[in-house]
Amino acid sequence: MIERMKYLNITGPKSDLDRMINAYLSKYEIHLENAMAELSKVQEVRPFLEANPYREILMKAEAVLERMPERDYEGIPEMTDEEAFLAINKAVESIQALTDERESLKEQKQQLSKKVSQLEPYRMMEYDLRKIQDFKFIKFRFGRMPLEYYQKFTIYAYDSLEAVFYECGRNTDYVWGVYFVPAAAAERVNAVFSILHFEEEVLPVPEDFVGTPEEVYQATVKELKQVRSQMRKLKKKLSQALEEQKEDILCAYYSIKKRSENFDIRKMAACANNDENANQVFYILCGWMTAEDTRSFLQDIEKDENVYCITKDSKDSGIAKPPTKLKNLGVFKPFELFVEMYGLPAYGEFDPTMFIGLTYSLMFGCMFGDVGQGLLLAIGGFWFYKYKKMVLGGIVALAGAVSTVFGFLYGSIFGLEEVIPALWRRPMSDIMTTLIIAVVFGVALIVIAMLLHIFNAVKNRDFEKAVLDPSGVAGLLVYGSAAASVGLMFTGHTVPGTVVLCIVIGLPLLAIFLKEPLNNFLQHKKKIFPAGSKVMFFVEAFVELFDVVLSYATNTISFVRVGAFALSHAGMMGVVMTLAGLESGHPNFLIIVLGNILVTGLEGLVVGIQVLRLEYYEMFSRFYSGTGRAFQPFKVN
Repeated sequence: MIERMKYLNITGPKSDLDRMINAYLSKYEIHLENAMAELSKVQEVRPFLEANPYREILMKAEAVLERMPERDYEGIPEMTDEEAFLAINKAVESIQALTDERESLKEQKQQLSKKVSQLEPYRMMEYDLRKIQDFKFIKFRFGRMPLEYYQKFTIYAYDSLEAVFYECGRNTDYVWGVYFVPAAAAERVNAVFSILHFEEEVLPVPEDFVGTPEEVYQATVKELKQVRSQMRKLKKKLSQALEEQKEDILCAYYSIKKRSENFDIRKMAACANNDENANQVFYILCGWMTAEDTRSFLQDIEKDENVYCITKDSKDSGIAKPPTKLKNLGVFKPFELFVEMYGLPAYGEFDPTMFIGLTYSLMFGCMFGDVGQGLLLAIGGFWFYKYKKMVLGGIVALAGAVSTVFGFLYGSIFGLEEVIPALWRRPMSDIMTTLIIAVVFGVALIVIAMLLHIFNAVKNRDFEKAVLDPSGVAGLLVYGSAAASVGLMFTGHTVPGTVVLCIVIGLPLLAIFLKEPLNNFLQHKKKIFPAGSKVMFFVEAFVELFDVVLSYATNTISFVRVGAFALSHAGMMGVVMTLAGLESGHPNFLIIVLGNILVTGLEGLVVGIQVLRLEYYEMFSRFYSGTGRAFQPFKVN
């Protein structure tokens, strides 16, 4: 069901706002509306322009907290503003030097890692780099070229070019190396290598270093290890420093965060001057509370002279759309997930949570009736819902429980149909009867959906929807009469005469066809027919009526899948038992176990989706709009 809401206007001295929040508002859930928007026509009202004094220190606290692996706030006492600010600033100062040193080492590590990657391809070169750099008449260039161009270079240019290429390393894409060329021919040879896509690289070798690329590489790796070791020691030192102040930091952060969030309530508030004393400023808060919370809140502030509250019913609040807060029994509460997926009910609309909980579980059980598999779903779903807090687990648990009941009715346990007797019937014993029962079940659900539509329309005093809508009284007469006639025909009973059928089916269809003119006539409007061509109106109305009649048939036939999946489940388990060699008297239990796991997982998922489709398209579309807005309580600590 939907919680009954009250609209509150809370006011008091501006200087008393924080006390009011901590003393009273923190105990309740309130959905705040923007007071400036609500009181836009009042000239004396202005917004709060105060900056949050906790924002800067809160950012510092969060930066410190990011370095703390454990953040358990339970049972932490509060600090005053002065104590909290002092604790956070002390923590920032104590780790600032360590943090700066860590950043410096991090940058040094990145540079050394880059040097290692640059030297890696040249490690095979066994020549002193300092001697190469001292060449006077020979020029050189380190770099890489694509493998395909290197192959062309060795075939077509290597012998005729006045250069020596020394290969240092390669992979699937590139060849790294250095080429030497006489100084006089350097420009021409460089141009040739440019054509070969040679990419020059400058090796990161210190000016005073003497040795081969391998020696430079090893020295750099050694330095990199030292930097990493220093970073680990520094990290440990930083953790120790934070651990020593852990309790103070957590207390300060919790206190600052709480006051910062409470201070942000000013974003939704407004300020107003007292007429008698223009120097005194009052705050104004507007929002929604449940009727139960409102009573408790009013009792709390009854003797407080600095807090004033005016309450209004939802219809008198001036707000077009109160927020929706659902409240259902624990067994049906998980099904609020499906309702929210479709759209929350508008305030005052029928809450379909219990309806979908009952019908979803019932159809799932019909389509997936098995004692063993149903119990597994029920136990597994309950465990996930209870201990892992998975809402979907609660849905699976209830659906599995109903599947277990239908397993007894079908006489099936883990696909075995000879172990327990069928308390009702086996789906495969008479396929046509199974499908007919599914259709009859669907007809009953569609009729219930129509009755819910009528209930909603009457509740909202909407005559057109209640009487003339395809799901209203007219639609119910048409559908119910047609379904009853088909039922009489199939059972061999006499179908009502043509005159009777014309009255109970033809007249309601005519009312649906002319619903807009009829509604205008009953409301005493000047124009009975809508603006535009009357011919076009009749054409559109006829097409819409044809679609309505067709939807009655297709919606009903859709419920054949309930029986079809019951047959499919029995058939799939029959295949599993055949593959396991059950009839031979020496069954393969491994195949039976694996088959049950496969059917439970795969068919359970498919059945769950198909049932949800029936809920949304065949039933919800008839009576439910889902245009509500969620009740979102402002987080007051």
